[in-house]
Amino acid sequence: MIRNIANCKINSAISYPSYDRKRLVARIVHLGCGAFHRAHQAVFTHHMLEKTNSDWGICEVSLFSGQTGIQHLKDQDCLCTIAEKEAEKTELKIIGSMVDALHPEFVGQQGILATMAQPQVAIISLTITEKGYCTDIASGKLDENNALIQQDLANPTEPTSAIGYIVEALRLRYERGLPPLTVMSCDNVKENGNVAREAVVGFARLRDEKLAQWIELNVTFPCTMVDRIVPAATSESLGEIAEQLGVYDPCAITCEPFRQWVIEDNFANGRPNWDLAGAQFVKDVVPFETMKLRMLNGSHSFLAYLGYLGGYAHIADTMANSDYRQAVLGLMLQEQAPTLTMPIGTDLSQYAHLLIKRFSNPSLKHQTWQIAMDGSQKLPQRMLDSVTYHLTNGSDYPHLALGIAGWMRYVSGKDEQDKLIDVRDPLVEQFKSIYQQYGVSIDVVPALLAVFGNPLLANPHFVRAVTEAYQQLLDCGARRAVAAL
Repeated sequence: MIRNIANCKINSAISYPSYDRKRLVARIVHLGCGAFHRAHQAVFTHHMLEKTNSDWGICEVSLFSGQTGIQHLKDQDCLCTIAEKEAEKTELKIIGSMVDALHPEFVGQQGILATMAQPQVAIISLTITEKGYCTDIASGKLDENNALIQQDLANPTEPTSAIGYIVEALRLRYERGLPPLTVMSCDNVKENGNVAREAVVGFARLRDEKLAQWIELNVTFPCTMVDRIVPAATSESLGEIAEQLGVYDPCAITCEPFRQWVIEDNFANGRPNWDLAGAQFVKDVVPFETMKLRMLNGSHSFLAYLGYLGGYAHIADTMANSDYRQAVLGLMLQEQAPTLTMPIGTDLSQYAHLLIKRFSNPSLKHQTWQIAMDGSQKLPQRMLDSVTYHLTNGSDYPHLALGIAGWMRYVSGKDEQDKLIDVRDPLVEQFKSIYQQYGVSIDVVPALLAVFGNPLLANPHFVRAVTEAYQQLLDCGARRAVAAL
């Protein structure tokens, strides 16, 4: 089977990079070369390159797994097919903004550090998921007891974590008198730039106070809000793309047509003109970020846990059930939107109905199981912060309570038919211990809430609301509990 779109004849109807890729330089090093990054930041950069004479290219890095994907990218000159799917049609484009692809297995840790420390590199961007920042959920500070951080402290010049790599690369730049750069988080994390700063400066301070001070004074950490629904690739989606493309692309990604990127304009050493490709540069990203985390991501989590428990494999499947559709709209408009303070002119009702349309796209096979991953890292910003608002203001939050209870029932490791759930979460062993102690009963509620180290645990109204929602799931199951909303 052909595996190199760089050297094969493809369907002439497919758009190909219109710019000279030979002029591109790896001025961005991206850590976390997953599907979302390729379908989002790499696409914005691709469209920016089509409209300018810019030389901003991206060097892709996977630090842990992903060596097969990195090799595939290298084999096809870092070209990648993006399939933007609507209900009635699919548009394919081959993007060319990526210029190199690295993995420690191929170039070693020093090879990656050498690339990050090159003079022309101006941005290190990140999609490493919430757990990749190695911060404490409760305090937001670097978790000095994190296993990866401990390992990197013992061998700082041979790092393992993304934070360790960034700090060591910055040390090399500092000692060599090279220009500072920007560390740009593109993860769905509340105030992601500040989280990245806390992690990087916190780790640097454990190593060298002077290095930490240099980073604080010279390196910038802009906040960003990223939005595009990008399901994980499957053999089915890859096969569909190959049929339309004319060759097989193992790096191909399926996504929705919609894409959004809001970026705090705070760069230490220049940036691409991503606004020419539709990105927004603003002074304050937080309102947009909070809107997305609560209304989109919070709703996604609600549908993921309660949908999976209800027997639905994909988000669009849940939306075909009018009870789920009505419940998630109620969650957005009645319980999430009131917690937001947005710029004048923002229409949250319009935004909510756009999300309903996007969630309902039957062409996107976005697995509930995929979205359900790492819930312990996601729920604080997606749901718990909103609960705090309602408790302060004396308003009701039944949808949020049921969503949190759905997460608790999901991490039991068994569904409503007593089938095993493959729970993926950094705290999965803690969940197993809790369920071994208490069983599948409301007795787990305080213990599971305690993992957040959250003052909400001390609020009897909140604990009672989640306990009652959990009991409802045990009594009548997810579908009937959602219908009751």
